Formats: sequence, structure tokens, C-alpha cells
Amino acid sequence: MPLRRHGATRKRWRYVGVYGPELMLCAAQAEVGPLRQSFWVLWDRRAGVRHANTRLRPWGSEVSMDGSRIAIDAGAARARLELGEAEAIEAICPSGNGWGWTRKRAGVPVRGTAEVSGKRWQLDGRAVDDVSAGYHARHTRWHWSAGVGTAADGRSVAWNLVTGINDPPERSERAVWLDGSPLEPDPVDFDGLEAILFRDGGRLRFAPESERVRDDNVLLFRSRYRHRFGTFAGSLGGIELSEGYGVMEEHEAVW
Repeated sequence: MPLRRHGATRKRWRYVGVYGPELMLCAAQAEVGPLRQSFWVLWDRRAGVRHANTRLRPWGSEVSMDGSRIAIDAGAARARLELGEAEAIEAICPSGNGWGWTRKRAGVPVRGTAEVSGKRWQLDGRAVDDVSAGYHARHTRWHWSAGVGTAADGRSVAWNLVTGINDPPERSERAVWLDGSPLEPDPVDFDGLEAILFRDGGRLRFAPESERVRDDNVLLFRSRYRHRFGTFAGSLGGIELSEGYGVMEEHEAVW
């Protein structure tokens, strides 16, 4: 992908999130043209303590991503993750004069370790893996949610839901995985970062616990980003949840 196409600058990113009852963490790398950024967040739910950092390269990255292997190396905070196999969804959607591509997997088996300030976790759960790229509209704003959980009938469930980016009525990046198999729901609406509304009248409620806030203004690039870990309850497109963990995100970018 060249740096410029369709009159737009190339953007690409990868985000991996692990959500569970004791620990939630995410690691990400992002590029907007020549500008690069990495960030990570570890949320210790039991202690109610958040650890996080953002790095602008070329001054160095604390996040490495090599296929199925994800690592965080940030002094007192470290993580080593190995992602397993899961069925992916892929979408290419128009954006302004250009387009956006994305490949999403949710409910991905993950194993590994995480530690911070002498406290250590052995991880054996499920993750979300988001790989995206494209020549998006100069001004793009979206809401996004991803998570994992268990349905009231005992089935494993995971989701990737969005408005504002890659969200046409069909062949979008929206997906709900039931026991590992993805289905595309109808378009959804976001009630801010409080809930997700489905066309069947269902409402997926969100209880936030930890927030990452980042506002950047670098030359021709501006970004306002809100990322919250928390828990979910309610209905997910006709599927009642018994428990759910994940993220709600709001991002507005001029890029």
C-alpha cells in the first residue's frame, strides 16, 4: 500500500485485547502515514489499578507484534501472549473517496503471562484481534465495541460492533461469534459509550471501569480517543448475556 492513494494518507493499525474477570489488557500499534504510535493498558480489576503508556516512535516501542505472538516490555510491566486460531471476518468498505479494509477475530484463544510491579497473572482466556488498513476519509468518527462472554444458555459469545467506519448495511465488519462461528447482525446504534442498541429492540448495557484518554494534534493529524474497559449485560442481538467483558471506544480523527 503506497503512502498516498485516492487523495488520502494510508492508515493501518493492529489492536489485541484480552478481557476477563481478573485482568483486562490491550496492546496496539498504529500508523498514519509516516507517524507511528504504540500503546498498552493493563487493568487490574481486583485491585482497581490501571497501568498504561503511549510511545511515539522512532523513540522506541514498548509493544511488539509478530503474528500470533504479542509482547509488552515496559519496565515494571511485561506481558507475553500467544494467540490461537479462530474464524475471522474480513471487510472492505468505502470511506470518502477511498476505502478501509479490516480483518477481525473475536473469542480467540489466548495463553500467556502478564506482570506489573511484582504481581503476576497466568492468562488462559479469549481475546480480540483487530488488523485494519486503508485510505479512510480525511475526517472519520466512529464508535466501536468488542468483547467476550457467555450467553444465558451457556454458549460462548464474542462480538465486534461499530458505527461510523466499515458499517454498510451488509458486508460490514459487524459480527457476533456464537461458539466460534461469526454472524453479521443488522446495523446497530451506540448510546454514547453507555450502551449498544439493536434493531430487534435489544440493548447491550456497558458498565465502565477504566478509561484511556488521548488527544493529539500533530501537524495535519488530529485525534480525540476514548477507550474504556468494563463489563456488559443485557441482550446482544437476541442473545441474553450471563456475563460479558470488553471495551467501548470512541474515536474522532482528522487524518
